[in-house]
Amino acid sequence: MTAPGDQPGAWITRFAPSPTGYLHLGHVRHACYVWRVAETMGARVLIRIEDHDRGRCRPEFDRAILEDIAWLGFQGDGAPTRQSERDALYFEQLERLRSESLVYACDCSRKQIVARTGATDSGELRYDNHCRERGLPIEPGFGWRVRLPEDTVTFSDDRLGTQTQHPQSQCGDLLIRDRHHNWTYQYCVVVDDWLQGVNLVVRGEDLLDSTGRQILLARLLGRVDVPRYFHHPLLLDEAGAGKLSKRDLAHAIREDRLAGRSPRDLLNELQQA
Repeated sequence: MTAPGDQPGAWITRFAPSPTGYLHLGHVRHACYVWRVAETMGARVLIRIEDHDRGRCRPEFDRAILEDIAWLGFQGDGAPTRQSERDALYFEQLERLRSESLVYACDCSRKQIVARTGATDSGELRYDNHCRERGLPIEPGFGWRVRLPEDTVTFSDDRLGTQTQHPQSQCGDLLIRDRHHNWTYQYCVVVDDWLQGVNLVVRGEDLLDSTGRQILLARLLGRVDVPRYFHHPLLLDEAGAGKLSKRDLAHAIREDRLAGRSPRDLLNELQQA
């Protein structure tokens, strides 16, 4: 199967917020990078609403995010897409993986996994592939995981240089759908980027560690090309010691918009941060 992402041609990137809250400064800083890199590369920008977690996403946040993006002057190419409307595509790609015997069911809770594997230095949950050979039914009520190979992945980041990752050591077999019937971020973003032809990924450094596993999953699905990556720095606290906390980012951009603040002033402030 050949997907748009395997075809040579113009660069395509995306701005993909999750509607679990209102747009905040971190989102806007990210949007600045996305559109700036896109302008430099002559890339199209797709707007994708990543509402795969239906328990946390809200329609009012979806609407407000699009209003705020328009107010700030960021324009996407074409109408926004939503992961909640792409369920059939995710099942279609799931069958590709199942046909290769790469999918299995898992009933492990986060607490059970931590009890078996302990905490990692990065704070990431590392699954120990406990259910790989248990033969649990692949049906609702269980998590569904993909068997990742023991491959080491090397890729180039336009800002950070050559990166080498070993996904099995970092995260183990990848959860693609949870027990509550939600597709996971790691799965949806790989399927969407491939099928939407995204070949230029601009995102924050906090997602750098996800890159190797996403490349592996894309290969298992049949994607031939590897996107170009640019992982930008995050907004830091006043001491410059770490990224802003969720409490620091709680201020919603819509408050500035409704208060009559100029989008130019806000963007200039972020450019200097």
